[in-house]
Amino acid sequence: MVTSAAPAVGRRKLARIFLLAASAVVASGTAGAAEQGTPEQDAALKPLVGGVWISGQITPQQVDELKSQGIKAIIALRPDGEAPGQPPSSSIDAAARSAGLAFAYAPVAGSDIPGSAVDAVSRAIARPDNTVLLYCKSGRRAARTWALAEASRMGGLEAEAIESVVQSAGQSVDDLRDQIAARIATRPKLP
Repeated sequence: MVTSAAPAVGRRKLARIFLLAASAVVASGTAGAAEQGTPEQDAALKPLVGGVWISGQITPQQVDELKSQGIKAIIALRPDGEAPGQPPSSSIDAAARSAGLAFAYAPVAGSDIPGSAVDAVSRAIARPDNTVLLYCKSGRRAARTWALAEASRMGGLEAEAIESVVQSAGQSVDDLRDQIAARIATRPKLP
């Protein structure tokens, strides 16, 4: 069984933060705007493995709380301007830097995951003790990009384990099986 490196108490606190943030969005009326075409703030945090978390869109106001719960790096995989009212990556970047967190913008448009996004995730998860949040609109692109990065990582999980981790987060990589297998076959081997 694959488990997250974060303690259970930390996972519960992070989940509670995002539920509270979602409640605040609803209370402020922003959620009503989602029905009119602005992005929904779907920031339910889900653990993958080894300190890697995925979520839907986050807001700059959530960054300090993320830091207080142990997040050290944020990677924005959602392209700017994807939906009206979506917080631009620059505002998340500014909040992250103000909080002392690392930030990277590696947009993934559609289902094709660019190598630059996989590389950005690979660099973040390669750093020891780095707790990383990958976000997009719903968490789907975040999970899929992580799967390719993990398949490329020396000592990374095998294909079945990668698929299981992604499924446990409510996502799928069925259409990436060949890419995952190819990356595993060519990744550096442990000495």
